[in-house]
Amino acid sequence: MRNEGTNDMKDNFTPDYMFGHFYEITPAFLKSIGVRAVLSDIDNTLAPYEQDEPDERIRAWVRSLSESGIKIALVSNNHAPRVELFNRELGLLAYPDSGKPKKKTLLRAMRELGVSIEETAMLGDQLLTDAWAGKHIGLPALIVPPIKDKTNLFFRFKRWCERPFIRKYAKKNGYEEWMAFWRISFHKEKV
Repeated sequence: MRNEGTNDMKDNFTPDYMFGHFYEITPAFLKSIGVRAVLSDIDNTLAPYEQDEPDERIRAWVRSLSESGIKIALVSNNHAPRVELFNRELGLLAYPDSGKPKKKTLLRAMRELGVSIEETAMLGDQLLTDAWAGKHIGLPALIVPPIKDKTNLFFRFKRWCERPFIRKYAKKNGYEEWMAFWRISFHKEKV
């Protein structure tokens, strides 16, 4: 049974699943956790901010999901011109200016995809927007490290805030080399 959402802030920020890259999330994995639809962020999740259009790896991943019967929608906090240009070739349902972590756009996307909360996952690179958006309504959060992170003070602070939750995930599920992005210290407990 799925997480029904929680008022415990700590649970809303800890990822359910983490991957080194979006393309490691396979249709077989999604089906194994009961997912029939993915709501995906764009920027730094699928492509860096400056990449206007999807590359072949993104197109192949979207195609593999679609051919396996898994629906996908783009849910971005970026503005319409960026989202529309990126989505032009993909032709997915797309929601710019989504207001994540607010739930309104996620619920609309699921309704328009024809799927329920129990069948949907949220994919993104930020815990304070993407993970929180999905988890507080009961979606599992699939988190990847950002492709090319912004380095301004605001983003550095956000990434610093994410560290304890990434550390908690790593302690429970094992540390992976790509988690070094968050600069977490992780030591395996001695047995």
